Amino acid sequence: MSNEHIIVGLEIGTSQICCVVGDLRSDGTIRIIGVGTAPSRGVRKGEIVDFETAGTCIREALVDAEEKSDVMIGAVYLGVSGAHIESFNNRGAINIPEQRDEIREEDFEDVQASAREVSIPSGNSLLHSILQHYYVDGQDGVLNPVGLLGRKLEADFHIIHGVTYRIQNSIRCVKEVGPEVLEVVFNPVASAQVVLDQNQKSLGALVVDIGGGTTDFIVYVDGVLKQSGCLPIGGDHITNDISLGLRIPMARAEKLKIGEGSAIVGASAPGDMIVLKDETGFAGREIEREMLNTIVHCRVREIFELLKRRLDAAGNVSYLAAGIMLTGGGSQIPGIAQLAEEIFAMPAQLTFAHAVSGATSAFENPRYSTAIGLIKYAAALQPERPKSLFSRVLRKLSFLWSWIF
Repeated sequence: MSNEHIIVGLEIGTSQICCVVGDLRSDGTIRIIGVGTAPSRGVRKGEIVDFETAGTCIREALVDAEEKSDVMIGAVYLGVSGAHIESFNNRGAINIPEQRDEIREEDFEDVQASAREVSIPSGNSLLHSILQHYYVDGQDGVLNPVGLLGRKLEADFHIIHGVTYRIQNSIRCVKEVGPEVLEVVFNPVASAQVVLDQNQKSLGALVVDIGGGTTDFIVYVDGVLKQSGCLPIGGDHITNDISLGLRIPMARAEKLKIGEGSAIVGASAPGDMIVLKDETGFAGREIEREMLNTIVHCRVREIFELLKRRLDAAGNVSYLAAGIMLTGGGSQIPGIAQLAEEIFAMPAQLTFAHAVSGATSAFENPRYSTAIGLIKYAAALQPERPKSLFSRVLRKLSFLWSWIF
C-alpha cells in the first residue's frame, strides 16, 4: 500500500503500547486501516524508565500494526505524557510598524513569538502554543485579524511545556527502533481531537483520559483550550490497591477490576461473593463484592478529587456545560461516570473516538482515543507541517538534540 496519505499515531502508555495506522482520504476523512498493540514494559507513569525493554515493546506494537495494515511504518506522530508536563495561558502583543496600519500574516508569527517569550524552567522546552483569542486595539471577538486596520495586535495562547530530556527519552526510544518522529503531541491534546465535537468545545467540556499510570485532562471553554495537565495516577494504581487489599496476584486483580468491580459502593447485596477459580500458582478463594467495590471507589474518588482541585484552582469548573468525557483504558470501570457526576456535579459519560471510519473495534474502544487522536491532529497539520511548532523547537534546540537525530 502507498504511504503517500498514511499517518501513524504512536502512544507509549504505561500498560499498553498502541500504534494506529490511518489513511487520510482526499475529502479529509480518516479511515483506520490497522491497529498494533503490545503490553508495555519499561514505562512508568507515562515515561520511559527502561530504554531497552521499552524499545522492544514499541517494536512489537509497530510490527503488529504493519502486519495488520500492510504498511511499512517509516514515521510516526508520538504522544507523550507525564507529570512533568505543565501548561498555562499567556498573552502576546506586538505593535504594527508605523509605515503601515494593516495587519498581515507575518504579524501572527510575531505575536505568537511574543506569547512564547515567557519564563519556563531552563531544562524545559515548549510542546504547544495553541491560539485562544485575538485582540486588535483592545477589541475582542476577532476571528481573523489579517486585513484589519489597527496599531496593536494581541493574542492569547495556551502554552504547554515539559522537561526536555524526559521528552527526548521517548523520541530516542522510538528512533532507536526505526521510525522518524515527525511531531510530539501532549496526549490529551490528541484525545480531544476525536472525543469532542465543536459544539461541546463551545459549550465547555472536560476530557479525562485515564491510562494505566497517568490521568491526562484537557478543558475547553467557549471553544478554546483553557487548561491541560497530567496526574501521576491511573488505572494501574487501582489494580495495585486491589492486589494488596485482597491479597491476590496483579493479573487476577486486573481482571477483577474490569470484569467484576464497580466505582459505586452500597449497590451490591449483603453477602454477595465473587468466586475466584483455582489457577496454576493460585488457590481459588471467595471475595466479597462490596470490599472490591470499596477499594475501586476509593482510588477513583481520589483521582477525581485531585483533578477537581486543579480545575477549581483555575476557575474552570463552572463553565463546563457539556460536562465530562471519560476515555482511556481506565474509564471502562463500571460506575465510573456516575461517580464523576457525583464529585463534579455535572453530566459525565464514557466516550471514544468519533469522526473516523475503518476498524470499528479500534475507534469504539476508549483505549485507542489518544493514538487515533494523534492521526486527527496530524491530518489538521498536513498543509502546514513544515511550520509546525515542535519542528521549530527542535531546530532551535538542535545544539542539544543533534545526537538524537
